[in-house]
Amino acid sequence: MGKVYVFDHPLIQHKVSLMRMKETSVKDFRELAKEVAMLMGFEATRQLPLEEVEIETPICKTKTYMLKGEDVAIVPILRAGLGFVDGMLALIPNAKVGHVGLYRDPETHKPVEYYCKLPVDVDKRQIIVVDPMLATGGSAVAAIDFLKQRGGTNITFMCLIAAPEGIEVLQKAHPDVDIFIAAKDDCLNEDAFIVPGLGDAGDRLYGTR
Repeated sequence: MGKVYVFDHPLIQHKVSLMRMKETSVKDFRELAKEVAMLMGFEATRQLPLEEVEIETPICKTKTYMLKGEDVAIVPILRAGLGFVDGMLALIPNAKVGHVGLYRDPETHKPVEYYCKLPVDVDKRQIIVVDPMLATGGSAVAAIDFLKQRGGTNITFMCLIAAPEGIEVLQKAHPDVDIFIAAKDDCLNEDAFIVPGLGDAGDRLYGTR
């Protein structure tokens, strides 16, 4: 069973609290999303493989460790997941970026795919799927389904805020996927929004409401 990591780092908690505030501007919300992604990314990339290399410092030759290639793919779930990409790329500049486009049907709350474009070698990469919210879990499950259908095997999911319902659904559908969460909230309301949450992350990132 994949593990669930809920961050308790003071900087992450502080920035998430700022993002929850309804008066936080689009500009500030976007910057905070990037900063939180970077902070979470340190832990989410802990399992990247290393190899021993020999380098020469100004003093002498020495053996040390570097990443064994940079075979990482960052896959945001459109559109809100894009808010995490810049922060992750600041940590792993050579990572490739794929995109999965989903929207939630307002009546059924089920995810509908409208776009999927992935690196051709996605099957050889550690894949980090990013989306600010894990609510019903439908979009996360569908996105990971698409990745596995295209050969992806080493997959991690990273989000800002999660509801217990979404965590349970994702773990049941994909028990091999580790989940990294900045904050675990109380529940979903009747409209399938996370409570207390922060509203619609896409609207807050792009000022569309």
